[in-house]
Amino acid sequence: MMIISRTPVRVSFCGGGTDVDWYSKSSENGGMVTSLTIDRYIHVTVNRRFDDRIRVSYSKLEIVDDFEDIEHELVRESMRITGVTSGVEITTIADIPSRGTGLGSSSAVTVGLLNALHCFAGRDVPASQLAAEACEIEINILGQPIGRQDQYAAAYGGMNSIIFHPDGEVIVEPIDISDDLKSNISDEFTLIFTGQIRSASKVLSNFEEDGKSTINNLLRIREQASEAREFLSSGNLTKLGNLLNEAWMMKRGISQNVSNEIIDEMYNRIMSNGANGAKLLGAGGGGFFLIHGEVGIREKLRNEFSSEHRMIPLNIDFNGSTIIFNDSRE
Repeated sequence: MMIISRTPVRVSFCGGGTDVDWYSKSSENGGMVTSLTIDRYIHVTVNRRFDDRIRVSYSKLEIVDDFEDIEHELVRESMRITGVTSGVEITTIADIPSRGTGLGSSSAVTVGLLNALHCFAGRDVPASQLAAEACEIEINILGQPIGRQDQYAAAYGGMNSIIFHPDGEVIVEPIDISDDLKSNISDEFTLIFTGQIRSASKVLSNFEEDGKSTINNLLRIREQASEAREFLSSGNLTKLGNLLNEAWMMKRGISQNVSNEIIDEMYNRIMSNGANGAKLLGAGGGGFFLIHGEVGIREKLRNEFSSEHRMIPLNIDFNGSTIIFNDSRE
């Protein structure tokens, strides 16, 4: 028996930081993020073993008799929640580095693990359950100081405004766009890897303290998520690009951990080559820049950065976490 899940990573336009519980559950209007998922994936394979041992393969290899001894926390807790706790081989394969990119890849791993393990157990669970269980694992069980946008984006896929209500309810509102606009987004938006990776948990370790001291920044970031939705719905990508710049400046104003000299220099090089706007994705400190510019900007950036920084176009995934292979033979 073999199951393979495919789960996309996400790109957040605006609103990041307002999805953390301390903000969304204390703010009158809650939090809001406008984001999309792209065609870069985490694949999780679950295969039945002949014996009852557990083999986990990722950047390292683990073979254990008891799932409690698994070092990979996301695997261990996903097995606990789904009840699949013995006699399996689990492999994770990522199209991009699975940590520290700012694309929500760690949460995509969790969602993909849950989806594959539930399917292995014979269950077809909805995106809402995958996202809620991933949040339970990462935030409540493992105590990571992160928000809830990544889990919902990965589970649902597509382009959405995700609203985090003060009572804890999460609403995913799809943004419908034309095929022409999908093509324009792919042509005009580019991801560039900084070459640096970082732990989101470390960057966010003081985020609550820093955020409360700069609460007006977060209030404005929440408003930007609504504006981003409007610009996407109307197809005004130039204004969305301008908004990225403001969002980046607001984020830099919350914590000194968000940027550094290397990132600031890279931002200046991007803008000097005619970009309309740019921001670092995720918690900051490394990962990918999201850049907007007129058609042709990617070629200019490719000439500027040569082969030193990998680039990715913004091709949207509309499927979310999906089971792409299911061989249920016993």
